[in-house]
Amino acid sequence: MFKAPLYDKAAEAPEGGKARWVTASDGVRLRYAWWDKGTKGTVLVFPGRTEFIEKYGRAVGEFQRRGYASLVIDWRGQGLADRLTPTRMLGHVGLFSDYQLDIAAVLAAIKPLNLPQPLYLCAHSMGGAIGLRALQAGLPVARTVFTAPMFGMMIDPMLRPLLQAVAAGTRSLGLGEEFAPGTGGQSYIESHGFDGNPLTSDAETFAYMARQIERHPGLSLGGPSVHWFYEALTESRSLMKSAPPDHAALCFLGSEEAVVDKRDVVALMDRWPRGTVTIMPGAKHEIMMETP
Repeated sequence: MFKAPLYDKAAEAPEGGKARWVTASDGVRLRYAWWDKGTKGTVLVFPGRTEFIEKYGRAVGEFQRRGYASLVIDWRGQGLADRLTPTRMLGHVGLFSDYQLDIAAVLAAIKPLNLPQPLYLCAHSMGGAIGLRALQAGLPVARTVFTAPMFGMMIDPMLRPLLQAVAAGTRSLGLGEEFAPGTGGQSYIESHGFDGNPLTSDAETFAYMARQIERHPGLSLGGPSVHWFYEALTESRSLMKSAPPDHAALCFLGSEEAVVDKRDVVALMDRWPRGTVTIMPGAKHEIMMETP
């Protein structure tokens, strides 16, 4: 394990954070960071698409004030982990299941750290889809909290088969590493202002996220590739058909959610025997980065 950068000031995280590189079994270099101060256990934070460790600096502080240590992952293709195409701003993955290789590599790397036990999972958006698949495979966590998990994408259900077919066809033509239609090489935060954004109703938090990528543009990520879009559609469809694990899970959704499909999330949680979904009035997509 080799020391990796951690932008503490931009993260506004508690003191004592450390970051390391780790290489997944397929050779992709990843970054993870941890804050080990806590007596109640350690929260594994699974970020969403485009996100990076520093974005959860304030959340780490909130967990720490409640007695929990934290560990946050940079998924392959984003943050300071290896980008997977020559176009650095393109959000791409080979297979959606490759994210499970990231989890395996990080869990193996942190064993010598003796982080406070038990482990808990806090998974946001795309991290929610990755987290659910990991739970089904036996991820060793005591309980899970999802925030706006990507169990379904915000697409008209009638159009999903057509869009998946178009994505598959485009990919077969060798265009899988092009930006998905309607997206491009800038992050949403860079290309849009606060007014009307689907992420948060808190202007100060929006500014916090903007400052991070302004100070450290290497953390930024633009739109997804056609291939990522195809993989995400395929994975979300598979998750909706799968059986929820025998595991305690709490899910938070904003009443103003416009990024993931609320109907799919509620439907899956309704058939989760030990799962509960809570709607947060007035909240948008970034549940942990909303107004108090």
